[in-house]
Amino acid sequence: MTSLQCNIGGVELRNPVIMASGTYGFGREYASYVDTGILGGISCKGLTLHPRPGNPGCRVQETASGMMNSVGLENPGVQGFLDHELGYMTTLGTAVIANLGGSNAEEYIEGARLLTEHTHRLRQQGSRGIDMLELNISCPNVREGGIQFGIHTETARSIVRQVRSVTELPLLVKLSPGAQDIVEMALMCEQEGADAVSLVNTFSAMKIDIYRRRSAFGNLYAGLSGPAIKPIALRMVHQVASAVSIPVIGMGGISSVEDMIEFIMAGAEAVQVGTYNFVNLRAGTELVDGLQLWMEQQGVESLAEIRGILG
Repeated sequence: MTSLQCNIGGVELRNPVIMASGTYGFGREYASYVDTGILGGISCKGLTLHPRPGNPGCRVQETASGMMNSVGLENPGVQGFLDHELGYMTTLGTAVIANLGGSNAEEYIEGARLLTEHTHRLRQQGSRGIDMLELNISCPNVREGGIQFGIHTETARSIVRQVRSVTELPLLVKLSPGAQDIVEMALMCEQEGADAVSLVNTFSAMKIDIYRRRSAFGNLYAGLSGPAIKPIALRMVHQVASAVSIPVIGMGGISSVEDMIEFIMAGAEAVQVGTYNFVNLRAGTELVDGLQLWMEQQGVESLAEIRGILG
């Protein structure tokens, strides 16, 4: 018997396949096409304390090997999520991860507090809340907040420390590939009590409209994702996983079972799948099935046998 189970911050996942924030909404659209209960988890659309309309103008551009996005964290706000989305997400049969961003420390702290207190109330009533909180200090496509916290370790330390002080929920910190020292950043997160880190977010990138003679995006730069970033993301995951003792969730251009296994061999406890969801609506479930088949064919009984084998 093969086991795909993994553990993130004390939360048992049936398998390591998590749908990445911003690529799966709150699960409604995909639930019509797949059995979401097969998935390891879903990281919800990025939340901010207050609702955001997102960026104006062009938001998505296809690239030669992936895509660029400048959505700008359009979302209903934390309270809107709690009132209208969380209840539905808890019916999907998989772990619910709330991805939280912010423009300043106060927004991060208040958002984390609201998510935590609401989850405590639900659990006291015998219901489910969120299973994990993913702190996004790495969003490259908003004009303020996000990536400014994810570049400098000591700036990020304050955010992680303050959020950790207001929540007992398992805390993941999503890291930016633009960090000055991503290993140092990950070690800081561990020191400040994070239960896991997830990496990497999109790379800051650019596209120019040569006919209008300006950036294709109103926000000038956008986030690059997809197969083009995978080799760099894989290297960063290996570096971080080799340095920290907390679980690492790897992401960046995963579009096949082989990609996913590479991240696990590099040391990832689990993975997040993002851009591939736009290419294949059934990406998550097909990856789970493919991983199961590969393990059976290779005689691998648990992911622990292959995790971090490069040392």
